[in-house]
Amino acid sequence: MKINDNCVGCGQCASFCKQGAIEVKGKAKASAACVECGICFFYCPVKAIEVSP
Repeated sequence: MKINDNCVGCGQCASFCKQGAIEVKGKAKASAACVECGICFFYCPVKAIEVSP
C-alpha cells in the first residue's frame, strides 16, 4: 500500500483499519503491520491510497 500526496490527514483510513496499521501525524503513514487488505482504500475521501494487486 502506498499513500500519495493527495492525503489531507483526515484520519478516515486509520479509523477503519482493523490492524491499527495507519498512523496520522499530518499525513497518513502505514506501518509494517499493514496486511494490504484494502479497507482504507475504500474509505479515503481523496483517493490518496494506492493498493497493489
